[in-house]
Amino acid sequence: MAEQQQQQADQPCGGDDEVLEVECALDMPAAVQRQDSLYRDASRAGGGSHHGQERWGKTLRLAFQCVGVLYGDIGTSPLYVYSSTFTAGVRHTDDLLGVLSLIIYSFILFTMVKYVYIALRANDDGDGGTFALYSLISRHAKVSLVPNQQAEDELHILEQMEQDDPKSFSRRRGLATLQLGSPAAQRAQRVKELLETSRPVRISLFLLTILATAMVISDACLTPAISVLSAVGGLKEKAPHLTTDQIVWITVAILVALFAVQRFGTDKVGYFFAPVVILWLLLIGGVGVYNLVKHDIGVLRAFNPKYIADYFRRNKMDAWVSLGGILLCFTGTEALFADLGYFSIRSIQLSFGFGLVPSVLLAYAGQAAFLRKYPEEVANTFYRSTPASLFWPTFVLAIAASIIGSQAMISCAFATISHSQALGCFPRVKILHTSKQYQGQLYIPEVNFLLGFAACVVTVAFKTTVVIGEAHGICVVLVMLITTLLLTVVMLLVWKVNAWWVALFFTVFMASESVYLSSVLYKFLHGGYIPVAMSAVLVAVMVVWHYVHVKRYKYELERTVSPDKVRELLDGRELRKVPGVGLFYTDLVQGIPPVFPHLIEKIPSIHAVLLFVSVKHLPVPHVDMSERFLFRQVEPKEHKLYRCVARYGYRDPLEEAKDFVANLVERLQYYIRDVNLYGVDVDAKAGKVSYPSSRCDSMARSSTRAATTMMQMYSASYKESLALGRARSSSATGRMMQLGMNPSGSYTERQDGRGRSIYAEEMMTPAESFSELAYYPSGRYAASSQQLFQAAKMSLEEMAKIEEEQRYIEREMEKGVVYIMGENEVVARPHSSLLKKVIVNYVYAFLRKNCRQGDKVLSIPRSHLLKVGMSYEI
Repeated sequence: MAEQQQQQADQPCGGDDEVLEVECALDMPAAVQRQDSLYRDASRAGGGSHHGQERWGKTLRLAFQCVGVLYGDIGTSPLYVYSSTFTAGVRHTDDLLGVLSLIIYSFILFTMVKYVYIALRANDDGDGGTFALYSLISRHAKVSLVPNQQAEDELHILEQMEQDDPKSFSRRRGLATLQLGSPAAQRAQRVKELLETSRPVRISLFLLTILATAMVISDACLTPAISVLSAVGGLKEKAPHLTTDQIVWITVAILVALFAVQRFGTDKVGYFFAPVVILWLLLIGGVGVYNLVKHDIGVLRAFNPKYIADYFRRNKMDAWVSLGGILLCFTGTEALFADLGYFSIRSIQLSFGFGLVPSVLLAYAGQAAFLRKYPEEVANTFYRSTPASLFWPTFVLAIAASIIGSQAMISCAFATISHSQALGCFPRVKILHTSKQYQGQLYIPEVNFLLGFAACVVTVAFKTTVVIGEAHGICVVLVMLITTLLLTVVMLLVWKVNAWWVALFFTVFMASESVYLSSVLYKFLHGGYIPVAMSAVLVAVMVVWHYVHVKRYKYELERTVSPDKVRELLDGRELRKVPGVGLFYTDLVQGIPPVFPHLIEKIPSIHAVLLFVSVKHLPVPHVDMSERFLFRQVEPKEHKLYRCVARYGYRDPLEEAKDFVANLVERLQYYIRDVNLYGVDVDAKAGKVSYPSSRCDSMARSSTRAATTMMQMYSASYKESLALGRARSSSATGRMMQLGMNPSGSYTERQDGRGRSIYAEEMMTPAESFSELAYYPSGRYAASSQQLFQAAKMSLEEMAKIEEEQRYIEREMEKGVVYIMGENEVVARPHSSLLKKVIVNYVYAFLRKNCRQGDKVLSIPRSHLLKVGMSYEI
C-alpha cells in the first residue's frame, strides 16, 4: 500500500498525453501572441467557491435558511396579484378560473422550470444574476470591452475544471477529445468567434447586461413600496375611517425605518427571517385550504389549461392587458437567482418544491374560491378572505414578510452595484461590509439613501398598488427577457447543449415573456415609465463611466514607459533616496504608467523600495488570498522597484490600508526568496518562456529534499517564518524543472513535434501561491536529475544575501509607507465631437467629482497620501 502511494506521489499531475489531447480538443492557436507575462498572469486566478455535493444535514439547514432570505418577495405576492389583475372588477366568475390557471402555469414555467431548474445551474462559481451570467460568458469568450484579456486566458478554464471536480477532470479530458468534431463543439466555437470578432455583438451584450442591472436596482425601490403598501392596506379592515393618505404615510414611515436600519446589516436578524417566512407560508397555505373547503373546491379545475383559452376567448384584449397583473405572481425570481451565492442549488430546489410552491398555489386557489362567491371583494381579496380571528396575526406576519421580501431586493441591489463597480461599470461609491461572517452582506450609504428616497416618492405619488404594480411588472419581465438571452448564449457556448433543446428553450420563454412585456408596455403611461426612466438614468451613468474608463485605460496602455526609459530615468540623473516604502497606485498591469516619469521630472527623488500596485478585479466572484499578489522586479535591480498586481473577485472586500500593506510586504518577501533561491540557469537556450508554476505537491520530491537539506543550515527563525512557502516553492520548482523551465526569469524555448514555440519576457512567480501552469503543446517533458538538484545547490552566502534583502524590505517598511496616486484629469481632445466633449468634459467630470476618490475607496490615510496630477486627452 505504501509502495503504491509512493508511486502515485511520484507521478506527474496528469499525463502529458492527456494534456496534449485536451489542447487538440480546445483547438489551441498555433501562434500564441505574448505580451507582458505579469499582465497575462494577472488575468487569471484559481477557481472560486463552488456548490458541490453537500450532506443532507447541511442541505436541510440551508433549505431552512434560504426560505427567509429568498422567498419573502415571492411569498408576499398573494397580497396584491388579484387586485392588480382585476382592476375593473370581476366580470364573470369563470374568469377567475382562467386567471388562476394562468397564475399556476406561469408560476411553474418561469419560476420553477426556468429559474430553479435551469438558471440556477448557470451560475458563476456559485453566484447568480445577470451580471454573473455575463462574467461566466466572459470567461469562455473575450467579450470584455476593457483590453484585459489575451489568448492564453482561456487556458485558465482547464485548471478551474480541475479545481472544481478533480475526480472527474481526467474523465472530461478524454471526452473533450471525443467531442472535438461534434456539432455542439463546432457550434460553440462559431458562437465564440462571433462574440470575439463582432464589436456590435459585444457592445449589445454589455448593454443588455447593464440594462438588467439597472432594472434590478430600480426594482429595489419598487418592491418595498408595493409590498409594504399592500400589507399596511389591511388596516382598513379594522379601522375603516383611515383614509388612503393616512395609509400611505404609515407606509412611508415603515419604509424610512426599513432603509434606516440597513446600516446595521441583516446578519443580526437573519435567524429571525426564516421562522417568520415559514410561519407566513404556513398561514397563507392554511387559509387557502380553508377557503377551498368553505367556498368552492371546484376552482382546482384551473389545473386544466383549457380555462386559459376560454379566458382569452371571452375577454380578448382585456385578458391580454390583465397579464400585467398576473406576472406579479413570479416577482422576486431575479433576487432568488442573484442571491444564489449564499446557498446551494439543491437546498433551494428542496425548499422551493416542498415549501414555497404548495403554500403559494394554495393561497391563490383559496382566494379564487373566495372570489367565486364574493367577486365584489376583489380590491382587498387577501384580508377579506382571511378569517376574522386570524386578522391580527396575519397582519403582523404580512408586515414582517413584506419587510423581509423588500430586504432581499435591497441586498440584491447592493450586491449588483458592488459587482458593477468592481468591473469598472459603476462610479465609485462607499461599500461597507456589515458582517464579518458573511461576505455578501453589504451596505452602500449613498445608494441606500437614493433607493429609500425613491421608494417614498413612488408611494406618495401613486398611493395605490395598481399603478406601482404596473411599474414593478416592467422591471420583472425585462430582467427575465435578458436572462433568457444570456442563458441561451451560455447553453450554446458553455454547456454545448443540443441545438434543438436550445431552440425549444429560446422559443418558449422568449415568446411567452414577450407577450407579458407587450402587456405591461400597453400601460406604459400609467406607471410603466417609472422604472424605464430610472433605468435610463442608471444605464447612462454606467455607459459614460465605462466608456471613459476604457478610453483612459487605452490611453495609459499606449503610453507605458519602456524598460529602457525607466533605466534612463533612474540612471541618467541623480535621484535622492527617500527612506521607506512607496506604493504607486496605477490601473495598468502592463508596464510603468506615464505619470511615473512626470513625477521623477518634477521631484527627482525615489523611495528606497517602490512598488507599482495595480488593484485588479477579475470576472470571478472570489480570488483566494494565497493567489492575490503577483510580483515582478523592474530593472535596474539596485533601485528596488517592483510591479505588483493585487487581484480580487467582484465579491471580495478591499482590506484596510494597514492590512493590505502588511499582506503585500509579506508576499513580497516570499517572492524575493523564490526568485533568488531558484534563480539558476538550466540548459539555457535561445528563447524565453514564462509560465507560473503549478500547485502539484507530488512533483520533484528530490528537489524538495535537496532544498530542505540546504535550508537546515539556515537560522531557526528564518526556517519557521518561511517553512510553508519553501515547501510549496520547492515542489513547484520541481514541476518547472520537469518542463524544462528556468524559474529565475529567463526560460528555455520549448518546441513540440509540430514546431510550435512559446515566448515571453521573464519569470513572474506569485508569492507563496503558484497560479495555474498553463498547458501548452509539447511532447513528454523530460528533466534530468541534474536539473532537479541544480535549484538546491546554493551557498550559505547566497542564502544570507536573500535574508538580507528581506530584512532590508522590513527595515524600510518600519520607516514608513507613502501612498502615491495619480490624480489624472481626463478631457476630450480639442478636435473631438461635441457629444464626446459633453460626455467626457462635463458628465464624466461631474460623476468623478461627486463620487468617492480612489484613496477613500482604498481606505488610504490622508496623512500618508501623495497625489500626482496629470492631464489625459482622450
